[in-house]
Amino acid sequence: MSSEKIKSRIDAHVIPTYARFPIALTHGEGCHVFDADGKRYLDLGAGIATACLGHGHPEVASALAEQAGKLTHVSNLYYTEPQGLLAEKLVALAGGNGKVFFCNSGAEANEALYKLARLRGADDGQFEILTTLGSFHGRTLAGIAATGQPKVKEGFAPAVEGFRHVPYGDLEAMREAISPATGAILVEPIQGESGVNCASPDYLLGLRELCDERNLLLLLDEVQCGHFRTGNFFGWQTIMAAHAEFAPDACSMGKSIAAGLPMGAIWASAPLQDLLGPGTHGTTFGGTPLVSTSALKAIEIIERDGLAQNATEIGNYLAEQIGQLIAHHPNVLREVRGLGLMIGVELTEGVAAFAESKRPASVQIVERLHTAGLLTIPAGARVFRLLPPLNISKQDADEGLAIIESVIKELAQ
Repeated sequence: MSSEKIKSRIDAHVIPTYARFPIALTHGEGCHVFDADGKRYLDLGAGIATACLGHGHPEVASALAEQAGKLTHVSNLYYTEPQGLLAEKLVALAGGNGKVFFCNSGAEANEALYKLARLRGADDGQFEILTTLGSFHGRTLAGIAATGQPKVKEGFAPAVEGFRHVPYGDLEAMREAISPATGAILVEPIQGESGVNCASPDYLLGLRELCDERNLLLLLDEVQCGHFRTGNFFGWQTIMAAHAEFAPDACSMGKSIAAGLPMGAIWASAPLQDLLGPGTHGTTFGGTPLVSTSALKAIEIIERDGLAQNATEIGNYLAEQIGQLIAHHPNVLREVRGLGLMIGVELTEGVAAFAESKRPASVQIVERLHTAGLLTIPAGARVFRLLPPLNISKQDADEGLAIIESVIKELAQ
């Protein structure tokens, strides 16, 4: 089936919640994908940080086929071995204490965090969660209320009660915002959707001290920056490498956790681990044998092949090379930032080639990169993100850099 036929069928029958790019993908291999007309793209978006081992990984495919021949789904009224093994592994990666809850996405994981915070504060009337401007926590009604971006809230009033936003990175603003109803603070160690903004160690340390001082929960949204993307399992573990004593009270996970299959999870520390008891929360598909098998196999491969270290090394290489490109073309590129393989590249304001269109420059640069054979992800008004598979090679990185350089040189002229 041609790209046009695929696109027309989806446009005719799928509710248009996404402003899709005009690309119809059919298959992939490693860091590359192919459209229905045979065009090859280097995928440095990885399904927005989801396909952590790229496409068509033979070991993941084999593990899934074997598990599908045994058991794909049973209710969480029963026990299964893959879920238990995965839970044990995630608790170990989180530091060895606490428990996990499985769901289907990052948004659902954040919903579990909201309920955890409300249950914990119920007796004292502490239902409020403070979040930050520029944050993104999902598109459920509570996720929209938690998200600090007005554009995602439009049309969905009245907002779910109990969420307020303060500037990201501003510890004093957070302190001043605390009210008697506040029970928790929720932040992303690295904000992805608003342009890859990293929290500083001092900021996270300050939040931890503030929460301890005021008896609040510190909740971290690790949906995009987690799962080894920054060189450690959690993004906060990379940021706080010099502060081994630091830990949140709970955090959410999603995206990469099952190597492209739908899975989310939360980790809750020991004092909170049994707060969500029978009847307080649930899930039909969370932690099924099939998705748990995929997640276990992905972690096994990542640890065996040293892909966390690869994320650090290739991420640093990409950032350094783009930094050199910025030095040569400051009229097009302003800044590169991020950690590991979560990289944001910010365009200079007022790039001439984008001036005539009302669409964000971030979308326009991504479209030009598509034409050149590279998939990246727009963020905010002027940033494109690189979120490649963790097993990206230097050869693939060089291919991506060459495409970026060619597009930037064209814009510079």
